[in-house]
Amino acid sequence: MATPNYGYEKRQKELAKKKKKEEKLKEKAQRKVEDGSPDTGEENPPNDAQPDAAA
Repeated sequence: MATPNYGYEKRQKELAKKKKKEEKLKEKAQRKVEDGSPDTGEENPPNDAQPDAAA
């Protein structure tokens, strides 16, 4: 009996995960275009909240 090719299985799993991630990003970009507003998922702090560089 042949031994299982774990490297092949791992590669296939990685490719499937990569494809799914790319599709998700593509859909997110499409929603962003349709919505017309930036959707970064994070809030930007106000300019005065930056760390003090002079110290």
